[in-house]
Amino acid sequence: MDLITLLPFIVLIGAMFLMTRSAKKKQAAAAQMRNDMQPGTGVRTIGGMYATVKEVHDDTVLLEVAPGVHAVYAKNSIGAVLDDAEYNRIVHGDDQELDTDGTVVPDDASSLTGDADAAEVAKIDLGKDDAADDAETEDATAKDVKDTKDAKGEGKTDGDADSK
Repeated sequence: MDLITLLPFIVLIGAMFLMTRSAKKKQAAAAQMRNDMQPGTGVRTIGGMYATVKEVHDDTVLLEVAPGVHAVYAKNSIGAVLDDAEYNRIVHGDDQELDTDGTVVPDDASSLTGDADAAEVAKIDLGKDDAADDAETEDATAKDVKDTKDAKGEGKTDGDADSK
């Protein structure tokens, strides 16, 4: 056999080896993360529920999903072990970055220009007048009636029959 005919098979086997190797690394990292869980840490389950670890057993974990509410989960159902800052930010809404930063974002662009009078003058009412809107509706209705008469024939009324 020629080396060129074997080359696609060698590349395919090499790609499969690399894919399984990376998958095994991810599985090992996830298992290590689950084994490193300690009581008191915050976790996210694979279903998206956030809870606090109360007890860790061989294959199960006791989680506190709400104050006084405990549930037993399999270790494999833990999707991520969160650090304290991230857990508190997600569950309790504690955002320490916003508390320490004094930056205020303005509601509109007029406060960025610094000229309050120009901002008042620049406001334009883009809404339609009610009278103009009513006139457009009447014109459209009249046009629809005329188009209907043209389609049926001009001298006919609703009671007239079509005769050929």
